Amino acid sequence: MDKAVITRATLLIMAVFFLQPLALGGWLALIPEVKEALGLSKGQLAFALMGVPVALVPALQVAGRVISVYGPRRVATVFFPLQALAFLLPFAAWDMWSLFAALFAIGVMMAFVEVAMNVYAGRLEKREDVLIMNKCHGFWSLGVMVGSGVIAVFNAGIAPQFGLAILSAAAGALAARALPRLRGEDAEQVPPRRELRNIPVALIFIAFFMFVVTLTEGVMADWAAVFMAERLGESGARAALAVTVFAGLMAFGRFLGDAIKRHFGAVIHARITVGCAIAGLLVVIAPLPTALTYAGFALLGFGTSAAYPLGVSAIAALDDRYEASNIAFAATMAMGGFLVGPPLIGFLSEVFSLEVAFAALLPGLAFALWLTRWLRPDSAK
Repeated sequence: MDKAVITRATLLIMAVFFLQPLALGGWLALIPEVKEALGLSKGQLAFALMGVPVALVPALQVAGRVISVYGPRRVATVFFPLQALAFLLPFAAWDMWSLFAALFAIGVMMAFVEVAMNVYAGRLEKREDVLIMNKCHGFWSLGVMVGSGVIAVFNAGIAPQFGLAILSAAAGALAARALPRLRGEDAEQVPPRRELRNIPVALIFIAFFMFVVTLTEGVMADWAAVFMAERLGESGARAALAVTVFAGLMAFGRFLGDAIKRHFGAVIHARITVGCAIAGLLVVIAPLPTALTYAGFALLGFGTSAAYPLGVSAIAALDDRYEASNIAFAATMAMGGFLVGPPLIGFLSEVFSLEVAFAALLPGLAFALWLTRWLRPDSAK
């Protein structure tokens, strides 16, 4: 690729990362409203939220195989509109079971777009020797922030979510279709299945690192607004602002991420951010003034910003033949953490409280600090 084509590919894949979670951000900010409208307890909401991870785990594996055959550009083009439209289904739910079914449909559609855009970004970064993964995920976080921010500005309500879904469907499909072909893309084929003993050890540990940190990310994305609604004694814009602050600082951390990684390396980058996540979580659960609680969500946003992009880059570097399968496996772990964490926290909060449930995340984040050693280039072999 010449420089102009690389620049075009970089800008378009960043646009794809921004457009993919717009409707997701809107949904996250509307969770308290849907919970109230359906009259769900925290335990019932937690069960309904399981719909997405239950769908994602098998769907991500299918997505990896499909992308190996058809390529990431074509798969993203087809599934972008389907995913965006699926995000309207929760607002037609009438009870816990119908909400579970709606979120299950969302999980299936998300899986294909998620793997497709990460495979494309990983190939572009590796084959053209550019550093873009953190920025791509920065645009993803910005998309969540914009989606949740739209809901906060309009003081919640379902109508803005329709606009977010339509924009994501149309613009996302166009951007995905316009992505330039990468070297070797015309030779897509399904590689033979690997035996368990042939799976790289580094893949397992990096995927676990992604799982632990994205579990915290998912909990904050789904429960930050509910947490603040309880603390403030009201739902609406001020509660939804917690999601916006969290996603905004995550985007900020990811936009800085490539520079931090270039200067300090992947391991130090990971340790700095995970340390910030631990500090932010301690601030959130402490009985401090509301302004400091928002600051805690900001630290958590920055602290969870690096795990996914650092992990995808390290895994993409493992080999070329099983690239899509490796990324699909890591995405399964990471998105599993992102989406299994919230319902588990919901069940804990039903028995104890959200503060106690949030505190249960601390041992996992401490474990993530140890796992950062596997992000070293000599470990990813």
